[in-house]
Amino acid sequence: MARRREVLRWFGAFPLLPSLWPVESHATSVGTTTLRRVRPGDAQWPTKAEWMRLGTTVDGQLFSPETPLRVCTEPVDLQQCNALFHELKNPYFIGDTPALTQTSGWVGAWKSQASANVVAAQETRDVVAAVNFARARKLRLVVRGGGHSYLGTSTATDSLMIWTRGMRDIVVHDAFVPTGCGPDVSPVQAVSVGSGAIWMHTYEAVTGTAGRYVQGGGCGTVGVAGLIQGGGFGTFSKQFGIAAASLLEAEVVTADGVVRTVNACSDPELFWALKGGGGGTFGVVTRLTLRTHNLPAVIGYVSSTVSANSDAAYRRLVTRFVSFYAASLCNPHWGELVSLLPGNRLQIGMNFQGITRDEVAQLWEPFWSWIKLQDDMTMTAPTIVSGPGQARWNGRAIEKVAPGLVLFDDRPGAPDANFFWQANLAETGHVIHAFESLWLPAALLEGSQQPALVDALVGASRHWTVELHVQKGLAGAPPDVIAAAADTPMNAAVMRSFALAIVASEGPPAFDGLQGHEPNLAKARQDVARIALAMEQLRTVVPDDGAYVAESSYFQQDWQRAYWGDHYPRLLRIKQKYDPDGLFFVRHGVGSEIWSDDGFVRRDNPLPTM
Repeated sequence: MARRREVLRWFGAFPLLPSLWPVESHATSVGTTTLRRVRPGDAQWPTKAEWMRLGTTVDGQLFSPETPLRVCTEPVDLQQCNALFHELKNPYFIGDTPALTQTSGWVGAWKSQASANVVAAQETRDVVAAVNFARARKLRLVVRGGGHSYLGTSTATDSLMIWTRGMRDIVVHDAFVPTGCGPDVSPVQAVSVGSGAIWMHTYEAVTGTAGRYVQGGGCGTVGVAGLIQGGGFGTFSKQFGIAAASLLEAEVVTADGVVRTVNACSDPELFWALKGGGGGTFGVVTRLTLRTHNLPAVIGYVSSTVSANSDAAYRRLVTRFVSFYAASLCNPHWGELVSLLPGNRLQIGMNFQGITRDEVAQLWEPFWSWIKLQDDMTMTAPTIVSGPGQARWNGRAIEKVAPGLVLFDDRPGAPDANFFWQANLAETGHVIHAFESLWLPAALLEGSQQPALVDALVGASRHWTVELHVQKGLAGAPPDVIAAAADTPMNAAVMRSFALAIVASEGPPAFDGLQGHEPNLAKARQDVARIALAMEQLRTVVPDDGAYVAESSYFQQDWQRAYWGDHYPRLLRIKQKYDPDGLFFVRHGVGSEIWSDDGFVRRDNPLPTM
């Protein structure tokens, strides 16, 4: 009841949202009125001539996407089908194929489905034309850049897709001042990227060429625009902050077809909403300008796996590591991953910056020495690899010093810049069975709270692997990084947490109804049950502290508060101002309460069912 009262308080501050547009009303079984977007076959669906006019306006960059899965259907071309499923583990192939998404679906939640038509935007004016066309003809819109979305926001059947993949210019600035900010604003070093750019190419331009650092995502094939609008974390967030906090300016096409340049001086409310309020919600971002930072001289990683021979030994191991992390690693130098696995194993795969290899070895030596003294633990030889910061996103250089760490786009003629981390291979084209996330407050690292945290982590790992993403959580960051993150819509839990705990399961690329390549439903059900048990253990110490919008459950409860906390009412006001008719829709996005899950049917009652 407390949550319902909170939601009522939020929504009571706003008038009922206006009707989407004058369309035919349909009586439902409960006597309410609904408003519907049009689908192919409806009388209001655009005519062939209307589509042709749109195609002319966008210089021919309009087409109906054809799914490559056709080679796996009757009649089956086995050789080509096998080749396709090989390429479904290549994120660059998926990114260049608008009928596919980087996640092939989520069992029991959503399926990857091609849009009815695609505008392959090359310029901002193409986006304007598509937005105006969709608004006038009551179409469901999908906005796609990199194509990454665990929650399925990059796909919708019967929709018009605005595909920004072709808008990927990258320009590095020595001195950038946001438009309209005046002489009192000092110029800063920055980079401007088109909304179709991905992080790997952006890193190449900023780090490899300009010798600077830009805060982006750990997975290099994620789109820049999507990550920024979702908040976004990189390997070194504890040093450089969330990616969205580096946003200096954005060009965005709003629902009225107006091209706006927004920053802290012009349209500051919309600018603020774009720094973590969710992609595909407030407009179509066509260009972003991000602050760049001094490049760390040294970047590297530490890895090892420790196995305990008994439950008691494992508890001692986790206790020791939690204490070690709290004292020595919860600071700006460290990021990435620590995993607790069933079978009493602790897997370390952490990245560092700003300290030397010798300093890292000295820092970790007490922990390694303690393990060696335990007769009921074993570990793989610890690995410490480091190198100059400027080589961090040079795939061929990395391949020479750490073979197998990176993989390359295997299509003929693909540039060397098209590489990705081997660690991201599992999620390429995957189908999700279950996915849960939870912010872990830094208060749990205090001495008196550590035993409870250890109990929860050990208990959870009895059921499923628990990943601690220590860069997703800003506790331990400098005060200016915390302050910059506080000036975004992100849930305040981000600022007080030392890590994001992720408990998830996936399978290889799979599609419903595709014989021989269907999701493993039995395994998915088993995984869902075990992950639920693991989360029960974690929630004994964090009963309710929010989730990260880009990496959370499709079935997230109380998602408004979980994603954005007390910022949600402000976001909703901005949504009403710039998109009062709800042209832009993503499930569990700001203002989506009044729509069906697929975004086609508008409900009269704006209050969510509680």
